[in-house]
This record gives sequence, structure tokens and C-alpha cells, in this order.
Amino acid sequence: MERFIRKALKARITRDDVIVYKGEIASLRRFKDDVPEVRAGLECGVTFTDFKDIRPGDYLETFEVEERARTI
Repeated sequence: MERFIRKALKARITRDDVIVYKGEIASLRRFKDDVPEVRAGLECGVTFTDFKDIRPGDYLETFEVEERARTI
């Protein structure tokens, strides 16, 4: 399974088992370049829409929301 973080993904930040943010990734940077995706093991900078209170120990999860048509 290939791991990565993409700008198009949704994000959830958990602190002490409490979700403190659930929203969108505003920007993703590698060095000074704005990039659409960064693979696992590489450093990057991430900013979030309307959230700046990142603290040591926070846990970041990214996920994709997929809509499917209901079938019977």
C-alpha cells in the first residue's frame, strides 16, 4: 500500500483523543514549492483551512470522502 498526503484530501486533527479540527488541507509545500502530493517518508509543510493551533503530540489523519449512488 502506497502512502502519501494529497492537497485534495480531507484532514482530521486529534489531540488527547478529542477531534480538534475536521476540514480541508489549505496548502501543501515541499521545500518552497506548492505541491499537489507528497509521498511517505518525505518532509512537507501543511496548512489547514481556518485552523492554526497545531501542538506537539497532535495526531493528523487524512481521508477521502467518496459519494456513491444508492443501489437496491
